Amino acid sequence: MSISIRHLLARSVWLKIHLYLALSLGLLFALQGLTGSLSVYRQELDNLFNPQQIITASQTPALSLDKIIASVRQAHPDRHGVWTLELPREPDQVITAWFEKPRETVDAFYAPLMVAVNPYTGEVVENRFWGQTLTTWLLDLHTQLRLEGTGRDLVAVLAVLLILSVSSGLYLWWPRMGWRQAFKLRVNVGLSQLLMDLHRWLGLLSSVFLLLLAFTGFHLAYPPLIEALTASSGMGHGDEGLNVRSTAIPNDRPISLTEAILVARGPFSQSEVRRVSTPLGDTGTYRINLRQRNEINQHHPITTVWVDRWSGQIRDVRNPSKFTAAQTFTIWLWPLHTGEAFGELGRLTWFLVGLMPLILYISGIYYWLQRQGLVQDRSLHFAEHGQKIQQFSQQSAIYFWNLLRRISLKLIKLVGR
Repeated sequence: MSISIRHLLARSVWLKIHLYLALSLGLLFALQGLTGSLSVYRQELDNLFNPQQIITASQTPALSLDKIIASVRQAHPDRHGVWTLELPREPDQVITAWFEKPRETVDAFYAPLMVAVNPYTGEVVENRFWGQTLTTWLLDLHTQLRLEGTGRDLVAVLAVLLILSVSSGLYLWWPRMGWRQAFKLRVNVGLSQLLMDLHRWLGLLSSVFLLLLAFTGFHLAYPPLIEALTASSGMGHGDEGLNVRSTAIPNDRPISLTEAILVARGPFSQSEVRRVSTPLGDTGTYRINLRQRNEINQHHPITTVWVDRWSGQIRDVRNPSKFTAAQTFTIWLWPLHTGEAFGELGRLTWFLVGLMPLILYISGIYYWLQRQGLVQDRSLHFAEHGQKIQQFSQQSAIYFWNLLRRISLKLIKLVGR
């Protein structure tokens, strides 16, 4: 028996969808939002709880990366393989040396070794494993619910269901009795009704942001789909790109890491060095990760140059300026999801939006419990402050509308580059 379109568009159907998603998955939506908010300021939180990661900036120049990698290898002589140096963006930050598959966590889904090195002295400040610090544990909880590969799939499913939940909320909010009714904020009709009015307000103001976060989050959790659609295999967040091998004959004068960086920056003289990876074996190449001025990826830029260690020649280049529009869309998913594409304003906005699922869950569940007679409504006495609250709510709506407009203009400007 076919289901009519009229039945599918019935308000009662979407109300049940919205309710059942909230009752069954609301806490998970709230958990995803809260861990995402905290992860926006992951570096700042890590520095707060681990002050040893903050060093005293020196007036002397930083050591060469060859000396830094020599210091790391001296501290870890039994770790043979690729080391990746992540350079600091501030003078009081450490260099982080990454070793992807340490023997201590070789069976883990993702748990590389992170070695913090003082860039001015070469001293190894701290050795840590991913997932064993507060901020990396929170990020794992956000990206894969601490359930490894299965968790990533579940996060992708949650993203789709969050899109459905937000869309159903928008459908239910759409005014049937005039726009004034849709924007009402009643402060003297009881706590339950006030929370539901706030639920509608906050849901409306955050809906566009939540839809964007859910959309980008789905594709980050399940990248094969977008990579297949945009012909961008190996360009997603965390991908190392091509496996470029050396074609030169090994000799007794391989180029140094410093020399490899100079070669790599030749085609990109105005770029900043973000990461450098050492060669693996005789056929390995240096992988130099650079950030061009027009890249919106702040922490994980895409520009990459592979340099042959034996000949000193460039073996391959990945230049996002030459990507197709579809490939550019793929590499934008991460900075759009983290808010870094919009600068500090974007990060703050994303932090606040990440709190919305928890607030919406609490307000919606309280209203439902009151309607079921499981909790008693409380009267409120805001008569003398009612006008002020109305003004505040209107000002808040105007602020968020302007914020949405500014971010939209920023996004349009980025697309037009």
